[in-house]
Amino acid sequence: MTTVNADAEQLLSRHGKDLHAYFEKVLARYNDAPARLMESIAYSLYAGGKRLRPALVIESFHACGGDDSTRSSAMAAAAAMELIHTFSLIHDDLPAMDNDDLRRGRPTNHKVFGEAMAILAGDAMTVMAFELLAIDAAPGVVGAMVRELASGAGPEGMIGGQVLDMEGESKKLDMEQLRRLHRMKTGALLTSSCRLGAIAANASEETVNRLSSFGANLGLAFQIIDDILDETSTPEQMGKATGKDAAKGKNTYPSLVGLDSSREQADAALQAALESIEPLGKRGQALQTIARFVVQRTH
Repeated sequence: MTTVNADAEQLLSRHGKDLHAYFEKVLARYNDAPARLMESIAYSLYAGGKRLRPALVIESFHACGGDDSTRSSAMAAAAAMELIHTFSLIHDDLPAMDNDDLRRGRPTNHKVFGEAMAILAGDAMTVMAFELLAIDAAPGVVGAMVRELASGAGPEGMIGGQVLDMEGESKKLDMEQLRRLHRMKTGALLTSSCRLGAIAANASEETVNRLSSFGANLGLAFQIIDDILDETSTPEQMGKATGKDAAKGKNTYPSLVGLDSSREQADAALQAALESIEPLGKRGQALQTIARFVVQRTH
């Protein structure tokens, strides 16, 4: 394991533990909710994973000079983002979508709780994300955060990107169409994660824009590497099925330009991301570490 990957995994692990503790307090608020629903939500929410998006929220917050006085807003945003991301995974795995049996190394939510409960758990998590911002974030930034999260997740963001992905199956997309798909399906939430951290820190518009550029380029690099790993890794390494993109006739970077060119484009996106946050200096070092990890990861 490289030093960069070791540092990144240690950083992600630390943020993951903080987030887990925070979620335990949040879920405890829902005393009157049906027990089975909360079990379904907790099953996926506590399943682990990299916790990349909430880590980006917190480290963007720190990179923009955020401190303890506004950290509650950053934690609320980080948790809200993870709720949205996890809801999307639950729904993506459903038979009507990707029909996957494995997620993060164990059976998918609908395999354990049934399709109806998995749908309702995802629905509930969407609502919980916005409720969390309304309760735990500082009043002065709630509106901007709600708008940002909705934009990243909505029709022009992650959900719209999933539609483009489905519509593109067994069709040949050109590079611009593929970039648009990735920008929406994957890049939108990563970009919003960075922007939410900056908003929590009350950063200037210029700094928010720098974090936007960082997140957008990181999102592109992340998806290219994901496409590569789907072809080159095993289910044991990834904790989910591999080779499914080709089987479904999905458009990927390797299918369009080959593995070597895909790696080159991932590296180029990484460099663009790093250049975006150069002016942040030492405060942006953790973000640099995360970005390099995204491109160097093997699962």
